[in-house]
Amino acid sequence: MQKAAFNTYAAMQKDGLTGRALEAAVLNRAANMLKECQTQWGTEGHDERFDAAVTFNQRVWTFFQAELSDPENPFPSEIKENILNLSIFIDRRLIEVLMNPAPELLSAVISINQNIAAGLMEKPDNDGTKPVAEPGTLTVSA
Repeated sequence: MQKAAFNTYAAMQKDGLTGRALEAAVLNRAANMLKECQTQWGTEGHDERFDAAVTFNQRVWTFFQAELSDPENPFPSEIKENILNLSIFIDRRLIEVLMNPAPELLSAVISINQNIAAGLMEKPDNDGTKPVAEPGTLTVSA
């Protein structure tokens, strides 16, 4: 399954997307596929759309899980844990919707995908020229 997700990333990289923009595009595609299933629930071709959307989302999140589990991943532990926890929720929700198909069960996954994609499209506060504080060293002043 990880190879298929990698192939999805590779295909989108051909369109010139890299890094955060690529991840945002993949997550938006995943959300849009589920949203289409939700809005066209029960219409002709639903089963094929549904299977494709759920499979695509599973692949995307499996790819994230593999990347975040890599000991060489530079993300702070807290961020990795939070995203991995989201991925566990998404795995469970997708299994739930496969076992008990209902369009409203897709809403949470759609929302998570869209919100993470939106966050990835925002410009980071740090442009790379300022030093980044070590974890636990930030203080709040009044």
